[in-house]
Amino acid sequence: MKKKIYHLLVFSFLVLLSSCSKDAYDDYYARPETLEPPIYQQLEARGNFKNLLVLIEKAGYKDILGKAGYWTMLAPNDDAFTNFFQEQGISDVNKVDGETAAKIVRYALVYNAFRQEQLSDYQSQTGWVVDNAFRRRTAYYDGFVTKTINGQPKVIMGSNRNGGYLPGDNNNKYITYFTDEYFAAKSLSAADFNYFYPNAEYTGFNVFDSKVTEADIVAENGIIHEVNKVNLPLVTLDQYLEQKPQYSKFRELLENYGLVKYVFSQDATNTYHNFTGKSDNVDIKLYDPLLSFSPNNENYLKQADNDGQSDLYSMIVPENGVLQEFIDNVLLKNYPSLNVLPQYIFRDFINAHMVQNAVWPSKGPSNSNALNENLRFDFNSDIVDAKILSNGFFYGSNKVQKSNLFYSVYTSAYLDPKFTMATRLMNDGSGLKEMISNINTRYTLFLPSDAKLMEMGFGYNSTLSLWTYVDPAVGGSSATSAIARARLLRILYNGIVLTPNGELNDLSGSGIIRTGDLDLPGEYIKWKNNKLYAAGNEVPDGTPVGITGYEDQQNGRTYYVDNLLQYSEEMQGLKIKRLAEQPNSEYLAFFDYLKNSTIYDPVTGKIQGVDLGTSYTFIIPNNAAIAKAVSKKVLPGSVLQSLQTQNEKEMVAGFIRAHIIVNKIASDDGLTTGEFETQRKDDFGEKIYVLVESTPGNLSFRDSYLNWAHYIPSQSNNLADRSLIHLVDNYLTYQQ
Repeated sequence: MKKKIYHLLVFSFLVLLSSCSKDAYDDYYARPETLEPPIYQQLEARGNFKNLLVLIEKAGYKDILGKAGYWTMLAPNDDAFTNFFQEQGISDVNKVDGETAAKIVRYALVYNAFRQEQLSDYQSQTGWVVDNAFRRRTAYYDGFVTKTINGQPKVIMGSNRNGGYLPGDNNNKYITYFTDEYFAAKSLSAADFNYFYPNAEYTGFNVFDSKVTEADIVAENGIIHEVNKVNLPLVTLDQYLEQKPQYSKFRELLENYGLVKYVFSQDATNTYHNFTGKSDNVDIKLYDPLLSFSPNNENYLKQADNDGQSDLYSMIVPENGVLQEFIDNVLLKNYPSLNVLPQYIFRDFINAHMVQNAVWPSKGPSNSNALNENLRFDFNSDIVDAKILSNGFFYGSNKVQKSNLFYSVYTSAYLDPKFTMATRLMNDGSGLKEMISNINTRYTLFLPSDAKLMEMGFGYNSTLSLWTYVDPAVGGSSATSAIARARLLRILYNGIVLTPNGELNDLSGSGIIRTGDLDLPGEYIKWKNNKLYAAGNEVPDGTPVGITGYEDQQNGRTYYVDNLLQYSEEMQGLKIKRLAEQPNSEYLAFFDYLKNSTIYDPVTGKIQGVDLGTSYTFIIPNNAAIAKAVSKKVLPGSVLQSLQTQNEKEMVAGFIRAHIIVNKIASDDGLTTGEFETQRKDDFGEKIYVLVESTPGNLSFRDSYLNWAHYIPSQSNNLADRSLIHLVDNYLTYQQ
């Protein structure tokens, strides 16, 4: 039954269709009279695009623009071509060759149709972002180029990704325009436009330096914006550097020292063969992927398909003269030639002059380069050349970026082949590079040479990327790479001191200072009569560190040293023992209780709960304070006959633990103040705290019962493993 009804309906429809006249059918499906003509016919009808129409035909785009599609055309009018012919020295449009015609037409064509009000909006993957765009992708791309590379002709294509190449992407060029909406959203002004185009007028809608004389001309297959200038495709940053001899030194650093390679591409070769019928191989010009961007990549980051609408690259390039001076005085201060300079130096230098976003002139110094440094250029006096190119802003400069890497204490190691091991460790994610290269913070660096590090057992296997360490006194096989690295890192960190006021510019006297910085404080080191000591240099077989020379940098001083600032590998109890063994020692009474306690190992010097590698402050009451503690029955009086009862043992152990601050090193420098945990816990297992008060030249401790113990300067600040040992004039209690 259902099939009969279906067939009846089909039959009825066919009868109805046959009864309709052909004219009615054609009228229904005819092109609406109100629909505007396609782009080609629209240009033709308006009468002032005669030259452009000739070039459209010559470029083979008449059929494309005369039918379907979805384009925006930034169309130069006939007046624009009159000026263009004069500039090019030709008489009329017929003198324009086919290649130039294709460049003009394709570069004037933007994919998709955009009214003026839409051009300032960015087409993100999640929707329109209002007033966040100033560029659009065009139909033009460079394609294959033949060049002589190392004396050999090669067919080259530019990379279309930063550090790479993706087959099928033509690396289309972008065109840049300026709108009031975008400028307002980004707090820009006509001054930013005129910085690039000093002789042009900003109108609120410009394509490069041309004016849009009429916007939003609607066509069946897109939108036309009439402009008063012919725009040829702009070159890339890569191409501009190649064209300008005044920047040849920068280009040499960029291209001749391992940051560029030419890599054969089968995909590109196949395309070339099919397109030209020629048999040459095609190489892709690839830039180092660790550069901020590839100067020949038109695609911006390509983290989203259209991200090139909203941003571009910026490059600030010093002129040859100032760059040569920098090379001679900075880069080659300790190297004989550029050929032996490590590749990372070239990479860092180039990255110091690259910014992965648009640097607008009015906001220049607020931008950061690829090394995360602010740009150190005065855009009113240091910039001698400003160009908008197809993939970026180019600024020629009469100075070099004063990068942290080349003017800090870090530089002393970084630019000297005698200190490659220290440099390698600083660069490998340790955080030391970022810390001591900050030219806004002053440091003192004590720098050991490769020769000294190797003498002391350290090495680096560059083939396997492994650190090695063999104790020269013991020999044998190497420690693991992780242990060797950690050991050297701690030693180097002992040689980094935050010195905002140049505190270590004179080492002829004596003193103590904390290494590291405020965010990551290190251990303490001492100096006396131009000799340096870390805890490991004060052990019985330790030797001090001497100074062999120094170099002042913008953020401090580097001392070259003849030994390592070693950390101690002995337990802190052994240091207390040696202090107690000195003639007439004020540490003796405390140590008598310590050595007879249940928490001390007399062989190793280990105090129970105290571990190597953890920070401590030892507060040691002097002999008089211990006697007072005995008289107050805080300590038993039978220590010399050894502790007898369990109560006595617990009393002494608790007393000792109450005088050990955990996870904090306090000295008389004002850097450590507040309440800090001790090793002692109360009967309920709760932590016992001690208040530390420290100012330069003073150090005091207070227990919870308001008893104060003041340090005795002449016998305090004794170095031990991640610890300081202080002698004080009173004892601290944890109970009444």
